[in-house]
Amino acid sequence: MPEASFSRGAQHPPTAVPRVDPPPSAPRATTAAGPAGLLASLAPLLAEWLPRQRWFAGKGRPITGFSLVSATELLPCATTGTTPGLLHLLIRAQQPEPPGHRHGSGCGHPRGAAASDCYQLLLGVRPTLPPRLAPALIGRPAGGPLDGRAVYEALLDPRLATLLLERLRMPGTLGPLRFLREPSAAIPQALAPRLLTAEQSNSSVIYGDTFILKLFRRVSPGTNPDLELPLALARTGCTRVPAPAAWFEAAPPAEVAGPRSDPFTLGVLQPYLAGSTDGWQLALDALAARGDFTEEARALGQATAEVHLAMARALPTTVLRRPQIEHLAAAMSERLDSAAAAVPALHPYRAALHAAYEDLAALGRAGRTWTAQRIHGDLHLGQVLRTVQGGGTGAGASGAGSGEGGGTGVRWSLIDFEGEPSRPLAERRRPQPPVRDIAGMLRSFDYAAAVGGHDSPQDWAGRTRAAYCAGYAEASGADPRDEPELLRAHETDKAVYEVVYEARHRPEWLPVPMSAIRRLAAARP
Repeated sequence: MPEASFSRGAQHPPTAVPRVDPPPSAPRATTAAGPAGLLASLAPLLAEWLPRQRWFAGKGRPITGFSLVSATELLPCATTGTTPGLLHLLIRAQQPEPPGHRHGSGCGHPRGAAASDCYQLLLGVRPTLPPRLAPALIGRPAGGPLDGRAVYEALLDPRLATLLLERLRMPGTLGPLRFLREPSAAIPQALAPRLLTAEQSNSSVIYGDTFILKLFRRVSPGTNPDLELPLALARTGCTRVPAPAAWFEAAPPAEVAGPRSDPFTLGVLQPYLAGSTDGWQLALDALAARGDFTEEARALGQATAEVHLAMARALPTTVLRRPQIEHLAAAMSERLDSAAAAVPALHPYRAALHAAYEDLAALGRAGRTWTAQRIHGDLHLGQVLRTVQGGGTGAGASGAGSGEGGGTGVRWSLIDFEGEPSRPLAERRRPQPPVRDIAGMLRSFDYAAAVGGHDSPQDWAGRTRAAYCAGYAEASGADPRDEPELLRAHETDKAVYEVVYEARHRPEWLPVPMSAIRRLAAARP
């Protein structure tokens, strides 16, 4: 969290106070303060604070303006006394577009409006901030309905974080916000909250090691896959994914509301898998001990297949024919060309990598088809948890099993079905070949082998990859290795993305995906 400071942030110093646009129609609000002057007084503070948050997607570009979508008092913001207020905001942050970027409109922009990202903010308001909350301070507005009061990140205040859980326990509507709960979910009172600090694109609060609430920071109209998919899976009886207990959403803004307008998901409460360990840490532990990971990988492949099969039962599927396959291959080729322009190290391998995509397109032209369905969308070792049977709580910690892990009494669960948050929501909800998830996990094994310092990382990764595919085949009846062109194209696409990411953010890690690029370039079936 930022320090309690009123100085301009050095990261994105604005040349002027960001513009505050009046909304096309009055934002829906239940706040006694009302929207008049609220955002104008908060704008200078938010322009400094937002770019410093890990979940802010527009780093590297100045904020040129704000507009208010909704303002809702979840707890009244009193002008005196010590009782904190809790203010829920949805705001659009307007920024210049990166060159060549196709921006997904946030918060349901009206036609003709400039694109911008929409963010969910939970602001605590107190006349005086206790010292223990000093790191949470955003600032004190000059003017407006909150003039002079301390405005801060509410999730760091246990009192306000507890109020969120109470709202989810008691379903209902408050202004544009709607709180919903699964009828069968038992949510106890008085669960102590703690904010996780490792989140990147969202914020999560754990309540008493029993539940975890994920709050989506950048939001847009439509059901978030991290609610949609776990709900659908729970209703099929799949226990590999923690089932949502409660969630809340916001009605679409007045200027875009219509018969087909969807609310957008703001937060999901799910069982917390206490005592679990994520797959990334488990793999690194195995590597540090010079141990084998093939049994765990085989069981993880089985779990992945079970989830894919359940999603295919629960949600519509489609068939990819020649036009769709050619479009898929062309999109991969475009991403490769763009990546090679940004990272010259890819140039020597472009022809061989393009050939992987052309092989896929050629199969489409020859009449080959593939089934597409809903998938995880961002599957890797950090998105799976292994829980000891009987040693944890929540969905996935126990239940119907298949003796996975060779009778070791452990169980794999899949989490975080949001997909890649940088992609537009409609794209993340689109049916895709299940092999895309498989390719993501195979790349993750390569990363673990390289980071874990194995003497022969390619051998370790190769054995682990083979075990994962074998486990997937055992549970699904379809071995992803039996369709090498499809698997190679998706794995190549993922490795190309990794090259660009590492070149920009972690140059010292660039050899990891480049090793895969060399392997894939030489592996034409």
